[in-house]
Amino acid sequence: MGSGSANGRVLHLHDIAHARSGDKGNHANIGVIAWTSVGFEFLDDFLTAEVVADFLRPLNPHRVERFRMPGIGAYNFVLHNVLAGGASRSLLIDSQGKALASALLQMEVPTPDEWEQMLKPYE
Repeated sequence: MGSGSANGRVLHLHDIAHARSGDKGNHANIGVIAWTSVGFEFLDDFLTAEVVADFLRPLNPHRVERFRMPGIGAYNFVLHNVLAGGASRSLLIDSQGKALASALLQMEVPTPDEWEQMLKPYE
């Protein structure tokens, strides 16, 4: 997925959110938490179950579901049948899905005009 903008700025998901992932048997989940409310609203339109399924297509998820959690500015994605049997049955290096969040955070995202309002605030 190409992105960028007229200003030449390329954003990745890790610029506007952080994430955690894990597993339950043969299924994995990825929680994506926006740094700001502006980023959360942007992700509401952009980061759909279909976009995540397409990005993770090499893992052949049978189905991807998205659950919106506006109270914490986050989304939880459940990837069905993506771990080749799960931790005790799979020969995958990451049979528990722990690295899926890091992989998803590498996704390029479109760069809207308000991109600076989506970045992690300085502490």
